Amino acid sequence: MKKVGVAILGLGVVGGGTYKILTEHRQKYIQTHGVDISVESVLEVRKERIHALGVDESKVASNISEVCSNPEVDIIIEVMGGVEPAKSYVLAALNAGKSVVTSNKELYCKYGYELEKAAKHNHVGLFYEATCVGGVPVIRALLDNLQGNKITSLIGIINGTTNYILTKMTNDGKSYGEVIKEAQALGYAEADPTSDVDGYDATYKLSILSSICFNKKIPYTEIYREGITNISPVDIAYGKKLGYVIKLLAIGKDSEKGVEVRVHPSFVRVNHPLASVNDSYNAVYITGDSVGDVMLYGRGAGALPTGSAIVGDVIYCATHTQHRYSTFENTETAAPDTKFITNFQSAYYLRFLAADKAGELSKVTSVLGKYGISVAQVVQDIDGNDKEGAVNLILVTHSTRESNIKKAVAAIDKDLTETRVAAVIRVVS
Repeated sequence: MKKVGVAILGLGVVGGGTYKILTEHRQKYIQTHGVDISVESVLEVRKERIHALGVDESKVASNISEVCSNPEVDIIIEVMGGVEPAKSYVLAALNAGKSVVTSNKELYCKYGYELEKAAKHNHVGLFYEATCVGGVPVIRALLDNLQGNKITSLIGIINGTTNYILTKMTNDGKSYGEVIKEAQALGYAEADPTSDVDGYDATYKLSILSSICFNKKIPYTEIYREGITNISPVDIAYGKKLGYVIKLLAIGKDSEKGVEVRVHPSFVRVNHPLASVNDSYNAVYITGDSVGDVMLYGRGAGALPTGSAIVGDVIYCATHTQHRYSTFENTETAAPDTKFITNFQSAYYLRFLAADKAGELSKVTSVLGKYGISVAQVVQDIDGNDKEGAVNLILVTHSTRESNIKKAVAAIDKDLTETRVAAVIRVVS
């Protein structure tokens, strides 16, 4: 029977979950896969975590060199997060001839090209299923099951924290500030939630996924990013009336005109499959030229869901001798011939605070018309007056260019003294 030794760098939430799965299911893997996977080393400074998980003290390493030089270790799992020291540790592992499994989306997004170069040079594997969408096997699906397709688009809810926050705001009518405090108290949001709520986390994941989907390097620096901190309960309520729910979406499209990649809040029609993805759940909606539409759905984070993805990579690595690498030239920057579309098309939800007098609506639509923007829906809420007597005027446009909206909004703010723009949110049909 083949024996495979594993080391885990970090026994936090995900590392602890991974350790539990590997130890509790060890006999199952022997029976089902014919491979004996054992945890031979851990690198963790917090003694309480070591004791809580019941790790044998003899398996606890004091530094990365000790892990890399251990002849019983074949695969090293990195679940530390952040760039350093994780990057140095992973490179040390690869250069020591160890295959690596990582859940570190920031590290892989920013330095995957460097890590893969080291993996290729040392003829070892580099696996990263757990970097994206928790326990949902989206990367394996793209690399194996959907590889016969030309993927034309993916739209995803790929950050559990923001999806939980927006779900609570939608269901309870609370403000962003109220919900973020609740999420932090429950452990759904970090003490510093910037990476999640400002869209960085989703941007890293979209970079990884869109590169695989479109077979070309999509650096995170090329992705338009906008977070959820300015989303208001007022707009969520009006969205409901119009038949929409609010989500932080990661959108990637590939066409003859170029690649379009963006992360931002969007109103989604209630009948769209992504509209019912709530709380910390994630989903990715993929369109291929042969398969059509496919949606993968599940837990987007957590000890066991993410641990499931990590262990899946460990088993795959343990049972395959031939390692695979990127299907595209994995470099730091995009290929010179890759064209990125920044002036993308979308429908838009616009909310204005306007003076409660005749003619204001026509003034707004007149400005929009100058920039080629036509209106699909209008709501004028005379019961929604603010303290100064202004009314909420809501318009949903037909599809138009991003640049047209920006110019029109700037013109309205500049030229209409009794109307101001309160919110601009993109709409996905």
